[in-house]
Amino acid sequence: MSEAKERPRTAGEMLARAREFLAKKDVPDARLEAELLVAHALGLDRLHLCLALDRPIDDTELARGREFLVRRSKREPTAYILGAREFYGRRFAVSAAVLIPRPETELVVDHARAFAHALATPPKVGDFGTGSGCLATTLALELAGASVWAVDVSPAALAVARANAERLGANVTFLEGDAPSALGAAAGGKLDVLVSNPPYVGRDERDALAAEVRDHEPELALFAPEGDPDHWLRRLVGDARELVAPGGALFVELGHRQSAAALALSRAAGLDARVHPDLARIPRVLEARVPRG
Repeated sequence: MSEAKERPRTAGEMLARAREFLAKKDVPDARLEAELLVAHALGLDRLHLCLALDRPIDDTELARGREFLVRRSKREPTAYILGAREFYGRRFAVSAAVLIPRPETELVVDHARAFAHALATPPKVGDFGTGSGCLATTLALELAGASVWAVDVSPAALAVARANAERLGANVTFLEGDAPSALGAAAGGKLDVLVSNPPYVGRDERDALAAEVRDHEPELALFAPEGDPDHWLRRLVGDARELVAPGGALFVELGHRQSAAALALSRAAGLDARVHPDLARIPRVLEARVPRG
């Protein structure tokens, strides 16, 4: 969308210019990204953009589109520009205060949901490090009658999570805290299901991350503390018997190097553990059950 060229007059011309611009900036999936950003600038979704390519555009829409494209060219994630990301078929608001929900995190919901559905009574569910609230809110909506508590250390993240739950009609109690034990105290007893997508990226992996992740997503939600990728895994597994009732289970998203530690820590704690792979066959979700009796 260079100033040297004649101003685009229609949505179709704007879209063509946007694709060219993002491709020159080596933005991955430039065609799709251009469609998302131009549609957002015009107040449309992608389908209605494709049906309105002859629609005239005004100067305000053009300026908004240029702003979005420049931001994306600087590797700001599209989800932050759009202000939302889909998760489990629902639209979650996101900001730079929270990690962007990812498809692999939906596996935590899949396995926690399947486990909870087999319980005799509606479960008590806890979510540690809730971020956007995608896990807590989704489970509250997927599990009829569930009581759900979620904790995060970031007030800004909690504001996003509360807004998501309210907009989607989910009954979740959100708490500020920096330890899994806050969930047990709030629930007034042990949980049936504890889920978490904790920070698990090591500082030594920073340079290998995409610029969109490394330079824009919140470090507190991304990088494990003290240079120890297993820090929160160790804490969650270690606290499981105190937080989760006999017959209940812990579900934790894992980094690509954590599966061996997850199984070893769980078994040392007397938990019945297994790891579920994602679609890329990467060990992704720890399921650790607290034995009965």
